[in-house]
Amino acid sequence: MKEYPFRQDKEDMEELLRLYNDRKSGRSSSFLDEESFEKIINYFDDKEDLVQAQEACDLGVEQFPYSAALLFRKADILIATRKYREALEVLDLAELLDSRNIELYILRTDAYLALDEQEKAIHLLETALGEFEGEEKIELLFELADVYDDYEEFEKIFDCLKLILEQEPTNEEALYKICFWTDFTGRNEESIKLHQQILEDYPYNELAWFNLAAAYQGLKLYEKAIDAYKYAIAIDEKFDYAYRNMGDAYIRLRKFKDAIEVLEKVLELSRPEDVIFEAIGHCYDKLKNYGQARIYYRKAVHLNPDDSKLYYKIACTYINEEQWAQAVKQLETAMQIHKSVPEFNLAMGECKVQLGEAKDAIFYFSNVVRARPKSVQGWEALVRCLYLNKFYEEAMEQVLAALQHTEGKPVFIYYKSAILFALGKSKEGLLYLERGLQKAPRQLKEFVALNPTILQNQLVVDLIARHRKTGKA
Repeated sequence: MKEYPFRQDKEDMEELLRLYNDRKSGRSSSFLDEESFEKIINYFDDKEDLVQAQEACDLGVEQFPYSAALLFRKADILIATRKYREALEVLDLAELLDSRNIELYILRTDAYLALDEQEKAIHLLETALGEFEGEEKIELLFELADVYDDYEEFEKIFDCLKLILEQEPTNEEALYKICFWTDFTGRNEESIKLHQQILEDYPYNELAWFNLAAAYQGLKLYEKAIDAYKYAIAIDEKFDYAYRNMGDAYIRLRKFKDAIEVLEKVLELSRPEDVIFEAIGHCYDKLKNYGQARIYYRKAVHLNPDDSKLYYKIACTYINEEQWAQAVKQLETAMQIHKSVPEFNLAMGECKVQLGEAKDAIFYFSNVVRARPKSVQGWEALVRCLYLNKFYEEAMEQVLAALQHTEGKPVFIYYKSAILFALGKSKEGLLYLERGLQKAPRQLKEFVALNPTILQNQLVVDLIARHRKTGKA
């Protein structure tokens, strides 16, 4: 039988259940000890048959009324069946028998939380911390951290995890959790000091190096973060999250080739993810290798076909190569998913301008200003398109609206001047040109870019020269 321990355990359990059922039905008065009742309760609990588990608890407590272990199991089952007040009454009785059992505090905490009495749970655990040491104290600190999470006392979660690591510096659960809560609470300086202390005693702990790096990264100390990540992967060369975060740090430093190298390592070590493909595409984009950028953006799209911004990013690579028709196809796909995104409409408008489809361009630019009426970029594109296509009356209407919505941005004063000249209203045009020069002389280039031939107008040239002579332009 020793060769088949699982079969033996099953047979023993079947015999135990037979004796229990005989006793329960009155067919036998067989004696069952405390341990047997605990096994039966656990059996029904594992089967998620809480009714029978509670019945076994009741019979066990009836036979052994001074068994703290059975009372704890009964309280546990009562909590599972949402009988929280009854559970607390049972725990009061269990406390008289065994007040130093950590289960007493954990089960009471569960009941208080279920009753939405977080303050009682916190007070209970904070008091209990002085009663326990070692592993039990650490268990209570984890429990307290969970209560603080439920109560949204996020700073105190960090405090609990810090206390755990001060007692047990290599506790993996605490090391994993404190990384998140450091980022969430912004307590990066404390995290750096804590993990530097841990690493003095445990220099080969890769999680501590990772957490140190993440804290540096939270303070935007990217070079230091990268150095710490390198230690983490020197200890564990398959630490994919270290490579992932290092890639982000390299991107922040605009070291795109280095970022590509470490992000490719992430792909080797873990399942493909759209965010990693997108990040690599972004790096190639910044290196102006638009073909490679598209390859990775498309890999990201394959994994996440409903992400409209990926199609937009592919479109931007085509725009950078002046492949306007190809860009339009990608933008159409993006806009089938999210039609009214201003960036998509702005890019589509620019493509339509380049393709000579002015009316379509005006339509898309109009969508931008409707969605973002305070956006200077959208109004500029719309007014410029109307002007360049000689829709001067409409351009005047829109430039007046732009001035109103953007609180009189100087660029639109210049645009209004250019439109007035185009409408043959030179005196008013000069008046607004002068206003523009007084408000923002450096933006004169926007006026000239709209119509370079305006510099053939002697009155315009004289006005500009006069302002330059007085040091105002």
